[in-house]
Amino acid sequence: MQRNDLDVATDTSTVDSRAEPANRSGLEIRDLSITFGGHTAVDRVSCAFHAGTLTSIVGPNGAGKTTLFNLISGQLNATAGSVRLFDEDITALGAPARADKGLGRAFQLTNLFPGLTALENVRLAVASRYRIGHIFWQMAARRRDISDRAAAYLEQVNLGKRADTPVANLPHGDQRKLEVALLLALEPEVFMFDEPTAGMSVDEVPVILDLIADIKKHQNKIILLVEHKMDVVRSLSDRIVVLHNGELVADGEPAQVIASPVVQQVYLGTSPDQPAAAGSAVS
Repeated sequence: MQRNDLDVATDTSTVDSRAEPANRSGLEIRDLSITFGGHTAVDRVSCAFHAGTLTSIVGPNGAGKTTLFNLISGQLNATAGSVRLFDEDITALGAPARADKGLGRAFQLTNLFPGLTALENVRLAVASRYRIGHIFWQMAARRRDISDRAAAYLEQVNLGKRADTPVANLPHGDQRKLEVALLLALEPEVFMFDEPTAGMSVDEVPVILDLIADIKKHQNKIILLVEHKMDVVRSLSDRIVVLHNGELVADGEPAQVIASPVVQQVYLGTSPDQPAAAGSAVS
């Protein structure tokens, strides 16, 4: 017998629509491209990303970093190429369907509900992992298990004491931490951070970096990072992918990529025998 929305809403079990893959090969993009008019913003980029590793995607302004993120997460439709997650072709899926498959993304600008409290924001993310129909907001507010899980995620990012604070009243650094809590609540297989330290003060940056490092240490997930600050890239990355004019021009371990003449000359503005300063920015 088919259940109605109310029946589904009162089911206390957690439902994850992702099929457990038999062969977890990770995230793979093949010849991914997009053209706007006569301009090719991403040009035949191919990469495979594996669980347990953090890959930083760097390059000068206009290199195609955020556009590549948009293609992977489904905000943009590729002109050519494919995106595969655990051997499943997800190229034709939109952003919501890809999120349901396990792609979680934090944007350059905070993507939160400013009129809701911190707890209410995370509760929505937790509720999205339940099949509770179109009345999920009312049900989520009444279900103790959802609220408890949301509160636990807030504690994980050190925002437990801010649970009842409206997002609009949170400082920028706390809003960034709240976005990490939302990502954790979605339980993604792929964490995508697009310039997570943008607009943050010097004192706020280490908190976000510690949160990302903690995800890397304790969860066997794929982590992708777009970041301008080279010291951040150095400290977190297992691998660096470099884009230039939409093309992939370098890919490897951080020390290898940073030391390459291409990166030093074109991206960091130094000669091959002149190592980049620790705080140099990679835009």
